[in-house]
Amino acid sequence: MINLHHLRLFRAVARDGTLTGAARSLNLSQSALSAQIKTLETSLGNDLFERRGRGLVLTEAGRIALDHAEAIFRTADDLTATLKHTGTTRRALRVGSLATLSRNFQIGFLEPLIGRPDVEVVLRSGSQGELLRALEALSLDIVLTNLVPARDASSRYLIHNLSEQPVSLVGLPNPDLQAKGVADLLGNEPLILPTPETALRASFDGLVESLGLVLKIAAEADDMAMLRLLARTGAGLAVIPPIVVRDELASGRLVEYARLDRISEGFFAVTLQRRFPNPLVAELLSVFSGAQE
Repeated sequence: MINLHHLRLFRAVARDGTLTGAARSLNLSQSALSAQIKTLETSLGNDLFERRGRGLVLTEAGRIALDHAEAIFRTADDLTATLKHTGTTRRALRVGSLATLSRNFQIGFLEPLIGRPDVEVVLRSGSQGELLRALEALSLDIVLTNLVPARDASSRYLIHNLSEQPVSLVGLPNPDLQAKGVADLLGNEPLILPTPETALRASFDGLVESLGLVLKIAAEADDMAMLRLLARTGAGLAVIPPIVVRDELASGRLVEYARLDRISEGFFAVTLQRRFPNPLVAELLSVFSGAQE
């Protein structure tokens, strides 16, 4: 028989990634916690963790065990709420977003769940590598990104193409620029560009080369929020998806001077093939895909 107390301790270690941190949060000694985990591993006949550096990561058996543990405790919470007629059971959706991703896009994607009394949205930002490792460790349910992760035959990633957003030249209002074409704007105005390692910059550089232009680069940034702020300061015309500066365009603080028709910014959701996926993920993807049709 599996001891539910051991499962709770196991889940705490899986979430923290260290025995030290989990023991502190559980008010247990590290040795006592380690012994309890060993007992659970013996009862299941598999190692649940492997050590990497100073931390612990789940083995394949550990991931399966955590999926089952989460399902067990969700069921227990639902049972408690049902029998007590509280109706206050809250489900958590753990979302990772690339640190440089448009905040407006993130909020638009999550909007169907924000404010729901039965849902808690937990947001975490970071690099692509950090977020994908967290997804693999089951500490995230979904990752939002504009970079498609590499996949092979053994990959468990599922890639959901959420949106292709247009890209424009955006800057402070200037009547002298209104009548100018794309080539004239690109060749003569100071520009605020994404950094060279971004997918958007690669597409933009291809466009510039095809037009045979020499650019005046005023600034570069890998963060959409920074591109937005630089445009608001008047540093130049930003190469940016209009969704990033939606509020500024609506208020007239910034103006969209030209659409770069051959360039777009892709937005993707990455999930993991799981035996027990978080049902909120499917709900959110369904709502969002329906809204895009």
